[in-house]
Amino acid sequence: MPSYLVSPLLASDAADGAGWPPDLPGGRLVAIRVADLACPVRRVLREGDRTALTAAGAGRIRGGDLVVFCEPVVIAAAVVRRDGRVQAGGHPADHARLGVLEQQLDEMTGQHDTIGQVAAQVKLAGKVKGTCRRSMTTALTLRAVLLMTLMPEADYTALMTTLLGDLAGVPWHIPFAVPTATVLSTWREAAGPAPVLRLQEMTLAAAAAGHEARDDYRAVPGLDLDVGAVDGTLIRTPDTKANRAAYGSAGTGDDSSPYPQLRDLLVSDASTRATLAVLTGPSGGDKAEAEQKLLDRALAEYPRVFTKGRLWVLDRNFPGVARISRLIKVTHVLIRLKSDIPVRRIGPFLPDGSYLADICGSGQSVRMRVIEYHVTVEGQDVPEMFCLVTDLEDWRAYPAAVLAGAYKWRWDGSETALREAKSAIRGAGPSTGPMFRSQSPDLIRQEHAAWVTAAELTRAIARDAAAAAAPAGKGRRAGLPAHPREISFTAARRAAVASVRYGTATASPSAASARAAALAGIARRRVIIDRDRHRARETKARDGFRHARRDITTRTARAEISVCGPLAA
Repeated sequence: MPSYLVSPLLASDAADGAGWPPDLPGGRLVAIRVADLACPVRRVLREGDRTALTAAGAGRIRGGDLVVFCEPVVIAAAVVRRDGRVQAGGHPADHARLGVLEQQLDEMTGQHDTIGQVAAQVKLAGKVKGTCRRSMTTALTLRAVLLMTLMPEADYTALMTTLLGDLAGVPWHIPFAVPTATVLSTWREAAGPAPVLRLQEMTLAAAAAGHEARDDYRAVPGLDLDVGAVDGTLIRTPDTKANRAAYGSAGTGDDSSPYPQLRDLLVSDASTRATLAVLTGPSGGDKAEAEQKLLDRALAEYPRVFTKGRLWVLDRNFPGVARISRLIKVTHVLIRLKSDIPVRRIGPFLPDGSYLADICGSGQSVRMRVIEYHVTVEGQDVPEMFCLVTDLEDWRAYPAAVLAGAYKWRWDGSETALREAKSAIRGAGPSTGPMFRSQSPDLIRQEHAAWVTAAELTRAIARDAAAAAAPAGKGRRAGLPAHPREISFTAARRAAVASVRYGTATASPSAASARAAALAGIARRRVIIDRDRHRARETKARDGFRHARRDITTRTARAEISVCGPLAA
């Protein structure tokens, strides 16, 4: 049974979980003899009276005694009423936390109570003036929005019930009820998108810095560059006039699709699928042109990501001579060309089969190295030739076969990463597919930033779980360190939500050990990676009529790369 512990603490100390005796070893349960429990009220309790039971004595527990094992919910200043009722001082919103998600955020940013610090700088607008104490606070609103994007099946009432957990059952000195959906909606509008965008920026900056400091995440063995992936996607929003005016829709010329769509450009690490940067824009117009504009913005807004330590793998939507020229000034690229882009070879083939060429377009040209190759799976040729261009001209340091093998990481780093992240918002809106639930552009921006932040925190938890995991004892990866891609994103997401539902961080006398236990549980939920699976047609979304499909077969075989140029003997 949950116990409601009270102690004479200052409110600031109570909110941080201070006051737990430091000489007690870590433990999440408190044992109290049933004989020592007492009701402190000196009269008959009436309906609505709320009090905590107290320990009437400190009798020693002996074998055979009946004992109540209680899990602490909150440490708060005691409020003792005249009739003897013992209640908790303070406000439940000051104690609500996001479990391992919030611990991960604080660790990545190097700050204590990051969400609280961001919330303290928010100026509320609209119907909420923030001049008096209410059931909601700005910090609780930010936590609710983050959690919302990991619980697509939950409505606002279920969301707030999960976030507050047993805090709602504590006998607070001021009566408290779980905020309604209307209250949360009002506070979301009052807070606006700015504080959540700030949390997103802090999280992505910390993720990028964490990857810069490590070289064991590298996707391609023997390549001294981190491989990154860039790709775009569309996410549906509710069909309101405001959303349709702000975002439009793709695929039709008259904007008559069922839902407006937000266009995303995801910049990610190909190996760990970590989000390093994200840009958004309207979905209308030509897909390639819209995503190219977002990439131009990414270069200007995220210089910390596009460095000479990374090789960016891009598909055929992004080339453009002017854009390539800007990219290779600050970073390295590996881009697949469309068949209609002119390539003028300069000089002979290099010993690895690649060659230097001038790539022309829009009256400009840029000197690049070209790699042309075919792919064979189980003796059957893929019916197209791949043509890649890169600014890495040193064929000895970067052989053509190695770079050709690196291109496949675009799918894992972009498409798989997007599909994983979209699973967290699948079924959130009025449709069963990935969709936001907010009714206005400002709230869409808020929800989008919360989704990006929560998904990246979940992946960061998976990375920490992999780092703490023991190597596999059998199978293809026996004896090898666990890789972040081996940790199930869905399992990490569910564990994160469970850590919110079953306890608040401020009450735990052993938060570090609780986090370690959660990471250990996540580390056991591994998936099989690098299975060399191939399909005649790749699918980006879950098949809604899987039982009726007979035309797509999956093969498991290693892909063999054959560089087209004449190789040296």
